[in-house]
Amino acid sequence: MLRIMKYLKPYLLMILLAIGMLYGQVMADLALPDYMSDIINVGIQQGGIVNAVPEAIRQNEMDKVTIFLNADERAAVSNDYTLVDQNSPDYKDFLKEYPILATEAIYVLNTTNEAEVEKINPMMAKGLMIVSTIDQASNDPEKAAEVSQKMGFDLSKFPQGMDVFSMLSSMPETQRSAVINSIDEKLSAMGSSMIVQSAIGSVKDEYKALGVDVAKLQTNYLLKIGGYMLLLTLATVACSITVGYIASKVAAGVARDLRRDTFKKVESFSKTEFDRFSTASLITRTTNDITQIQSAVMMIVRMVFYAPIMGIGAILHAIDKSPSLSWIIALGVLVLICLVVTVFSIVMPKFKIVQSLVDKLNLVTRENLSGMMVVRAFNNQNFEEGRFDKANQDLTKNNLFVNRVMVVMMPIMTLLMSGLSLLIIWVGSHAVAEATMQVGDMMAFLQYATQVVMSFLMLSMLFIILPRSTVSANRIADVLAVEPVVKDPKEPKPFGKNARWSVEFRNVSFRYPDAEEDVLHDISFTALPGQTTAIIGSTGSGKSTVVNLIPRFYDVTGGAIYVDGVDIRDVKQIDLRDKIGYVPQKGMLFSGTVESNLRYADENASEEIIRNAAAVAQATEFISAMPEEMQSEIAQGGMNVSGGQRQRLAIARALVKAPPIYIFDDSFSAVDYKTDTALRKALKKSTGGSTVLIVAQRISTIKNAEQIVVLDDGKVVGKGTHEQLMKNCKTYQEIALSQLNKEELA
Repeated sequence: MLRIMKYLKPYLLMILLAIGMLYGQVMADLALPDYMSDIINVGIQQGGIVNAVPEAIRQNEMDKVTIFLNADERAAVSNDYTLVDQNSPDYKDFLKEYPILATEAIYVLNTTNEAEVEKINPMMAKGLMIVSTIDQASNDPEKAAEVSQKMGFDLSKFPQGMDVFSMLSSMPETQRSAVINSIDEKLSAMGSSMIVQSAIGSVKDEYKALGVDVAKLQTNYLLKIGGYMLLLTLATVACSITVGYIASKVAAGVARDLRRDTFKKVESFSKTEFDRFSTASLITRTTNDITQIQSAVMMIVRMVFYAPIMGIGAILHAIDKSPSLSWIIALGVLVLICLVVTVFSIVMPKFKIVQSLVDKLNLVTRENLSGMMVVRAFNNQNFEEGRFDKANQDLTKNNLFVNRVMVVMMPIMTLLMSGLSLLIIWVGSHAVAEATMQVGDMMAFLQYATQVVMSFLMLSMLFIILPRSTVSANRIADVLAVEPVVKDPKEPKPFGKNARWSVEFRNVSFRYPDAEEDVLHDISFTALPGQTTAIIGSTGSGKSTVVNLIPRFYDVTGGAIYVDGVDIRDVKQIDLRDKIGYVPQKGMLFSGTVESNLRYADENASEEIIRNAAAVAQATEFISAMPEEMQSEIAQGGMNVSGGQRQRLAIARALVKAPPIYIFDDSFSAVDYKTDTALRKALKKSTGGSTVLIVAQRISTIKNAEQIVVLDDGKVVGKGTHEQLMKNCKTYQEIALSQLNKEELA
């Protein structure tokens, strides 16, 4: 996978933008449980009252509260509150908000500094809770005993009906400090958050006494927090859509670039490289493998950054909410890691097998379709069905195994999430009952735990997709990393302006890659312009190999080939092939029309040139018989025309190019004798001063060639005209006499 990471470089800015959007999405997702906790804890349980610092408090209540504060705490509270009575300048403004001001003075909070409010929050909470508790217990002996034990000082010592607050306020400072310290020591076990929550009821009662509409206060708080949650949700949706768009664009762009470069690389392959990679494998790599990579890139952009940030953030938030429950998340993460590692180790080897099986299935399908007529001719449909079924079954078995392993993960994940939820609720409910945790915090912790599990679930999905895409990426990288054996020189030479375009083989030997012996041995001959040089020999003698060396489909392993005195290895391949009109034995046509196939040689060729080429190739008659003549459709590979027609169209295509060198590699084998004779006569006139090399099996095709080269077992065993070879070349005589009688050869 790392070998193709460079294809992400052009999209780096888009990826960085996606990461930024993902970070924003994560922050929004992590904030939602906190707001949900606030709605439960503050909006519902606390009636919308955020803390134990009231916006206003009656003077007599404030006096009670300050009794239970030490000197420093009283000073801090006094600095943040201002006494308002009928003589205050802003009396009328506060009277509208707090109707109780008409009968008694109140203290009003004079700061909006959050840090300052947070500072006095536990102080006011402690005082308000103690005052409320004493008020409830003052006339209830049983309650008084409970309060005495809870707060650390004995209320029973105070006479019934006596004002406890007056008695406490009249105590000497040292004695009262001792009482306060005792209370602080007892309350420390509750924790500041629970003390604040316990004091909220007192704040709410105080607001009612002041004449404040507490129902409206709660509604406003719920609407405000709900509004924040709605905005965060919309932001999350916007980020998710944007990231999805970016991920799709990056993935599609990477796939496009990979296909382009893979196709370019394959176009540069010589036959040596095509012997290494089968056609079916190259098709699979260019389609299926790159599609796998495209899916992986999309998943990487969307998940590989999102999941870790979300997982780490959710863990930190969960620990902040309740450190005592963090062991539950650790347990869940441990189980998830074990599950992912197990699945990864099982599935990874299978993915490598799957891609090779896809290659095999494509190969069988391709062979079956291209050879359908042969299959039917030999009634081997059942045999081919068996081959296909075996390849299909092997692929199906491996895919089923992989899919079954992947399918098992989802129910296990669901079971794990459900188990974690139950465990959190069970442990958390005990904490809520013991007043060490709030309900909203427990629900937020549950959501954070879910987010942690979901993050690991995303990563596990990624770990399942990545192995297969890694295999695909390595297969593509293998193609891209291939250095073609046939290369252009660093300092290419040009052909001369007045080149004669002779082709000379000088002591040429050739050996196929990884072969033990040469297939061509010391081949030497010269093909001159204006002449036809024919190459003939028995099957396997090396005829096609000889002409394949001229356009550098292979490079010679010994000796050299010269075109107009220049070693073909010293010129660019494009310059060399631009001078060659090549017609293979199997006339390859492309899907399109007759005209588009002929224009393949020169898209700017005139109508006259195209029709003349068709006439020389003896193709005019069957083209005219087609429904739309030149615009008639040609199927892929030319499957809707006969073998002879394909060869003639391929010859016409080469003639449209009008190159100085023609190579006909047994290009007349599918043409009947009558057409062959007419075609050779027309070619002689049309090719004029060009250098023509013909590989042929028929003596009649090459009988009139100016030079005939006879090959046997990769060696030149004869060279000359027909008459000369009939006199002094035994191999040529045997070939000739096997095809024609002596009268026809004369």
